[in-house]
Amino acid sequence: MYKNKSVSLVLPAYNEEKNLAPALRDFISINLFDEIIVVDNNSYDRTAKIAKRMKVKVINEKKQGYGYALKKGMAEARGDYIMLSEPDGTFRARDAFRLMRFTRDYDVVIGSRTNRIFIGKNANMRFFLRNGNYYLAKLIQLLYKTSSISDCGCTYRVFRKKVINEILPNLRVGGSHFLPETVINTTLLGYKIYELPVHYRKRVGDSKITGSLLGSIKVGFNMLKLVFLLKFRYPLPN
Repeated sequence: MYKNKSVSLVLPAYNEEKNLAPALRDFISINLFDEIIVVDNNSYDRTAKIAKRMKVKVINEKKQGYGYALKKGMAEARGDYIMLSEPDGTFRARDAFRLMRFTRDYDVVIGSRTNRIFIGKNANMRFFLRNGNYYLAKLIQLLYKTSSISDCGCTYRVFRKKVINEILPNLRVGGSHFLPETVINTTLLGYKIYELPVHYRKRVGDSKITGSLLGSIKVGFNMLKLVFLLKFRYPLPN
């Protein structure tokens, strides 16, 4: 609960048994969330069992993909505010309060991982990823007249429930280039966005999305294509 408003946390999970329990303990310990939802996206390890043992809500998304998992969790969440994050140790639970602080004046508050001061040792935000996220965010800012943003792919963000209800029917991306779509749709509907830096740490386990240079390039290309497809109203691939 935050200032008499309920808060839901959505964590997409695909084979996250290595850090899921510590991450959940961290988020539970701050006493902010009225519900925590782990979206099991076809894990074949102990992800679902660990989440159930931690007594959080576990739902399944059979369509494979980061975007599909987040959309399922967003649709199921019941809080007045819905926060997205990761179960892999990259984000600090207590930074959730920094995001919530701005929800009084903004409809969506998003984190940024591009400020070097906030990037931890060995975090997966080196030159290529950091600059790729930064310049793509600036392209979105230019084309869609968003408020100032510096990171197009940070999962850590919080939405008012009414924003989720409005943008969900318009979200088509099921893959790892899902997050820019939420920003663009939020802006097109006239909602206000604010961005602030969040701490970003070394991941526990291997990244399924940007763990390799080739994977990072693929995600970046898909995000770039998405930005232009939405701008010129072409149909979106998943």
